[in-house]
Amino acid sequence: MNSDILWDILIVGTGPAGMGAAVNARIREKKVILLGAENGSDRLAKAPEVKNYLGFPEISGKELMDKFIGHAVGAGAVLEKGRVETIYPGDEFTVVTRDNQLYRSRAVILATGVQQARLLPGEKEFLGRGLGYCATCDGPIYRSKEVAVIGETPEAEEEVNFLAEICSKVHYFPSYKKRGLQVDPRVEVYKEKPMAVLGDKRAEGLALPDGKLPVAGVFIIREVAPAEQLISDLKLEDKSIVVDRMMETNIPGVFAAGDCTGKPYQVGKAAGEGLTAALSAVSYLDKKA
Repeated sequence: MNSDILWDILIVGTGPAGMGAAVNARIREKKVILLGAENGSDRLAKAPEVKNYLGFPEISGKELMDKFIGHAVGAGAVLEKGRVETIYPGDEFTVVTRDNQLYRSRAVILATGVQQARLLPGEKEFLGRGLGYCATCDGPIYRSKEVAVIGETPEAEEEVNFLAEICSKVHYFPSYKKRGLQVDPRVEVYKEKPMAVLGDKRAEGLALPDGKLPVAGVFIIREVAPAEQLISDLKLEDKSIVVDRMMETNIPGVFAAGDCTGKPYQVGKAAGEGLTAALSAVSYLDKKA
């Protein structure tokens, strides 16, 4: 557990917006931690060339992402691998990761990027009612029952294996490129993709191309948790986090930057918004001091 440390600013996301926020928060001598992928933005890293980032007319996405990480870590920001599942507001924020690590922070910056995946029909309706995004969090509810897991990232295999230990049956639907699945032999792996989440008052199964699969619970494991899941009452518009010009959200002490605030999805825009979010968070903290 990490709850013994109180961070000044906790940044959710390790892409350009998160790194930009971290550098500028560190310049203001705040204690900063970033939670996310160790290698930053996978989308940026896969770009063969970035031509519109000021000062770097010919640079690959990976080279640019590596520079961002080196700058932020070199400035003293702490980078830890972890997917944030829930943020609880209060006088200080409590942040819970997928593996049940706890972090405390005085302010939070959301730099989660844009969620590329389309929601399955029924996903939004049954969220919290038989459908969840964290198997290690909610898995014990389905002990000795059948569950289905839709995995959009290889990290889902770890959660599938956890469920195999406690559930009577686990049905797994990996949607990423499979290079040798590392799943428990008790797990049934499917090639087809689910078409919808089925149920009445709660999720009761999945619709498949050749029929229905009844289960007690459904988990969808994505690289980035949906913004509406992270923190209650966060204001969204067209699935983007609503912010003002200072990157403030509707929740005091919570700021947002980058693709998660909406178009345009550009590296320069993300880094700039990260800078603004950090300055706003620093101002927020200084006023509370």
